Parts: sequence; C-alpha cells; structure tokens
Amino acid sequence: TTDGAQYSALAINEVSLIRQMHNAAHIRVEVDGKHQVDELVCDGILLATPVGSTAYNLSAYGPVVPLGAGLMALTPISPFRPRRWRGALLNESAKVNLEVLEPEFRPVAASADSAEHRHIKTVSIAQAQDITLRLLYDQGYSLADRAIAEQFRT
Repeated sequence: TTDGAQYSALAINEVSLIRQMHNAAHIRVEVDGKHQVDELVCDGILLATPVGSTAYNLSAYGPVVPLGAGLMALTPISPFRPRRWRGALLNESAKVNLEVLEPEFRPVAASADSAEHRHIKTVSIAQAQDITLRLLYDQGYSLADRAIAEQFRT
C-alpha cells in the first residue's frame, strides 16, 4: 500500500483492482515478468478463475472460462486506453503483477473475493499450489452447465 503495509489474501473467484475516486486508474500489467500493458487507463481490472468467470468478470464483458480449461481471464473494467485491448486469457500458472501508477493521485482498492484493501501500489497474483478446495453444490446444479449456458445466453 502507499503507507508501506503488505497484505496477503486468497481468492476463489477473482482478484480485482478498482479506482477509489473520480480519477481513472492507471495500471501497468505484467505477466510472467514481462510488461504487457504499460499503462491501462480504466476504472479497474480483474483476474478471474473459471469459477469466478461467470460473476463479476462476465458483467465486465470478460469471457466465461470453462472449468478445467487451465485458464484465467484478465479483464479490464471500463477501459479507456489502450482502446482496443479487451483483456486476455492466461494460463492458470501465470504470475500477474499489477502496478498502480500515481497511487497517491489515483488511489486504487484491491479485493480478493470479499477481502478489500485500499491505497494499493502493487498486487502480485499467483495460483496457490499447496491448497486444494472441494466445492459443494446442490444436486442438479452444475457449475460446468452454468458456464456453458452463460456463453449462449441471448
């Protein structure tokens, strides 16, 4: 954060960065140590897992990612510049670094699912290799079927 604090959080659905004020966020996007977008001017950006791709990611016009695809969706939220960049599908092993440019003038909050921290400078995101989760659903409810249905909703 801008005051030097560091936080760690887990997310099942997505990690998102959102501007805190009227000023657009300016964010540098790095994937696996390489700068991919030098300056994204936007309201925010999110990295969604397949489980989270049908939620906030979908409402931000990001792609639905099928379960088991081994991918994550990196989706800008109301992007202004670069004009033609609409996000990317990344390998689930990708390491994503998001750096807030001018964080004192353009404050940004970061959320890992529901855990939020404000006045962020950088966020580093990687898949946890040492954690296994079992998701439980009602019988007859298939997350995989929902992901398919969302892609064909008219």
